[in-house]
Amino acid sequence: MRTAIWLYLFMFVAFFDLHAQYPILSPFALSLGAAPSFIGLIMGVYSLTHLPGNVMAGFGVDKYGSKIFIIFSLIVAGIILLFQSSVKDPWHLLYIRSISGFVLAFLSPACLSLLARIAKDRIHQSKLMAGNGLVHTLASVVSPAAGAVLVAKIGFTTAFSVLGWVLIATGVLAIFGVREKELLRKEPSSPAPLDAHGHGHHAFEDFNDSASGGPAIPWLFFLIPMALSCSQGILFFELPLMKSARESILTSGVFFTLVSLGALLSISFWFLNRVSPFLRTVCGSFALAVIFFGLAINWPIPLTVSLFLIGMAKGVIYPALAALLANITSANRYGRMFSLLSISYSIGAFIGPMLAGQLRGQISSYFIAFFILMLALSLLPLRTFKAPVTT
Repeated sequence: MRTAIWLYLFMFVAFFDLHAQYPILSPFALSLGAAPSFIGLIMGVYSLTHLPGNVMAGFGVDKYGSKIFIIFSLIVAGIILLFQSSVKDPWHLLYIRSISGFVLAFLSPACLSLLARIAKDRIHQSKLMAGNGLVHTLASVVSPAAGAVLVAKIGFTTAFSVLGWVLIATGVLAIFGVREKELLRKEPSSPAPLDAHGHGHHAFEDFNDSASGGPAIPWLFFLIPMALSCSQGILFFELPLMKSARESILTSGVFFTLVSLGALLSISFWFLNRVSPFLRTVCGSFALAVIFFGLAINWPIPLTVSLFLIGMAKGVIYPALAALLANITSANRYGRMFSLLSISYSIGAFIGPMLAGQLRGQISSYFIAFFILMLALSLLPLRTFKAPVTT
């Protein structure tokens, strides 16, 4: 449990730094003279360079373990933020963000893989993934407002420097905080699911890739995390560019915090961990699509309420996706499976801001998010899945 707490700390700091930049990155790029379309490229290239990092992380974590990649990601990402604080040109910001995207691509697969390995059973695994979602959400609740306040008080340069030093300090702590080899000798490496009576069984045997040697879920399933990330990228691109947000950077921070508060509420519903993660993923994705459609047609629900509802949907979906993949994957392939998940997120996060930046003058960005989510759901081969319920 101590290692899980350390992992939560590392992910909290990493996500805090990442989300703290969301409300300030677009204004920072604007201050450097970047056009909205170029801002979309700056935001998207971060996710594009995630891809090679995700691929390397998948095989590297399975072969060498998680600790070395956690330390590398945190320390190097902090150093890159120090360089970002002195950027004077939009193209330089693009280069810095691309390097940062590659470096941080190793962190999430490494942390999720280690979390999945230390679980005692499937229920415990689901709870650990929900805990990861809770930590992510807590970080995203306070960080947008904190980032906006930092910039308002000390300016862009000093704010990026502070965030960079926080990452470096956390990476140093990871050297002493994670004792991966000792932990994996004590904990079971491949937990079996439990039935209602506490007996181990293979309710997921049709999904388990240990027998087939490869992932058993359809590749089209990864369109779901890709579409989710795409819609989130569109939202994070649009919010700082709204008129009210551009008048005050603090308003932009509040918008992002509302999304995170909604996610925090739904993640606090622990009883959802006993519902099939597949059902949670599909239902949450459909609800998210409906909300984006409402924003596209300017429905009468206030923007603040809509953002809160988007957060609630995210709080249901993201822990469910991680729990689903952990449930159906053998322990020796956790790194590769979570790498595929991160790759899907990266592709979507690249496509979203790019589309919004290029098409926002012709069509509502929120309608693009709705269309992509519904397309992913419609292509999902539902009949190939069983919807197991963890009891």
